[in-house]
Amino acid sequence: MNNAASDAVFAGSMPELYDSCLVPLIFSPYANDLAIRVTTLKPSRVLETAAGTGVVTRAMASALPANVDLVATDLNQPMLDRAVAVGTRRPVRWQQADATQLPFEDASFDIVVCQFGVMFFPDKVRAFSEARRVLRRGGVFIFNAWDRIEENEFAHVITTSLGVLFPADPPLFLARTPYGYFDRKAIADDLAKAGFSAVPRFETITERSRASSARVPAIAYCQGTPLRNEIEARSAGSLSEATSVSADAIARRFGDGSVDAKIQAHVVMVET
Repeated sequence: MNNAASDAVFAGSMPELYDSCLVPLIFSPYANDLAIRVTTLKPSRVLETAAGTGVVTRAMASALPANVDLVATDLNQPMLDRAVAVGTRRPVRWQQADATQLPFEDASFDIVVCQFGVMFFPDKVRAFSEARRVLRRGGVFIFNAWDRIEENEFAHVITTSLGVLFPADPPLFLARTPYGYFDRKAIADDLAKAGFSAVPRFETITERSRASSARVPAIAYCQGTPLRNEIEARSAGSLSEATSVSADAIARRFGDGSVDAKIQAHVVMVET
């Protein structure tokens, strides 16, 4: 399996499961945080890359004044289709776009914002360079990235349990991609290579991830992310078993009934 290709594929039922399960589980508190940070900067034009199903877009559409131009992009059209179907409180320009080849003019935005998308960029330096290119002088690139997987307990438990289920070939999507780009020095170095001369500011934020049952995070991660591609590639019918094994492992760790686990991420801000 081509990991680089499969890690970025959100298709089929993934967008709906991602939005209905994973967004409230881990993304919502960080989306609200980013929206507040963007609003504080008082922009007139904002570009969002890797917008996914629009959790940050919706938060910004609610927080920003109506006269602020908000453009939301994603590589995967099915994710944007879900975002459009859910809707926003005011008009947003939705556009399919590759973050490493943005179809916008130089110096055309005050802020580029990206929530938990940079980890998926196959060429992070090029994507960061594109963000810098479309920013006006004095503009801000703001994004977040998950901390190491050990600091994100549901993801860590699921990855460990799937390693037991598939010992010869464990599915490592979570550790490799969404939780694989956490080193501050590596991020700062990539930003510098992309042409940002300012020193990036980092803030690590810890939140809680809560669900009504252990099965909710198991479905969210195993069926609502590209981890599903890896599981299904291993054997027919393995998705149901992998989901059940993950749910059982979460229940053993966090108890029956509602579950509550730690999540942790870095917020990064850098000026042009």
